[in-house]
Formats: sequence, C-alpha cells, structure tokens
Amino acid sequence: MSRIQVTLLTGRSLGQGRAKEQGKLSELYLESVACCEVQPEDLQNIGLEYGKNIRVTSNHGSVVVKAVMPTQPLPRGVVFMPYSIWATQVLGSDTDGTGMPTYKCVPCTIEPAIDEKIMSIEELTKKFPRKMSRS
Repeated sequence: MSRIQVTLLTGRSLGQGRAKEQGKLSELYLESVACCEVQPEDLQNIGLEYGKNIRVTSNHGSVVVKAVMPTQPLPRGVVFMPYSIWATQVLGSDTDGTGMPTYKCVPCTIEPAIDEKIMSIEELTKKFPRKMSRS
C-alpha cells in the first residue's frame, strides 16, 4: 500500500453544522467530521476507495478517519477535513505570534488504514487529555 504527500485544508462543513445539533457524542457527528475529503485520483494512487479508513499524518501527529468524496472540487494533492478533534490531531499549536494556529496548507501524508479503527471522541479525549485552567 502506498502513501502520498498532500496539503491539508480544514474548515467548517454543512454536515458538521447539522450533526452538532444532535451533539458531539452522536454517531452522526462522528460520521460528519471523522473524515477526510480526498479527490478520486489521489485515492486511486494509494489503492483505496471511498468509505475506507485512511491515516492522515503530519509533523504534529496522526489520525485515522474515513476517506470520503469531496463536497467541493479539490485540486490533486489537496485534502479537506472539517474542524474537529480528529483534525486537531494533525494540526500544530504554534501560532507564529498571531494567536491562531495554522488550519490551512498543512503538509501531510495519507495512506490506507483499512484494519485500523477510527477512535471515538471519548477515546481521543482520554488519549490526549489537556489540563484545564480556571480563570
């Protein structure tokens, strides 16, 4: 199985907005945001088809999500993930002094992850806990 270099874009999606109405612990939310939109030729290059799991990896981390058809045209080598805890696994926290981390143009790789499980939101929060501070 092969791996290819891609550029990750993140943003809001209609499915994400609708699914949030049912709650972030709902199955609909998981299906709407634990995904990566990949254009057909890129998916063929890694020997995979839509609906199968892929691993998205950057210098900041890695996550398994479902490969889905793009809702908007994407150029080859560009993938899209809705804002979510799954997307943040591959985004860095450095803000370069702007106060906002980089959510666009993140260098990544994608590869098949057929036998790997997509972690639930509960599993991700247990695996990567953050300290909460009170102001």
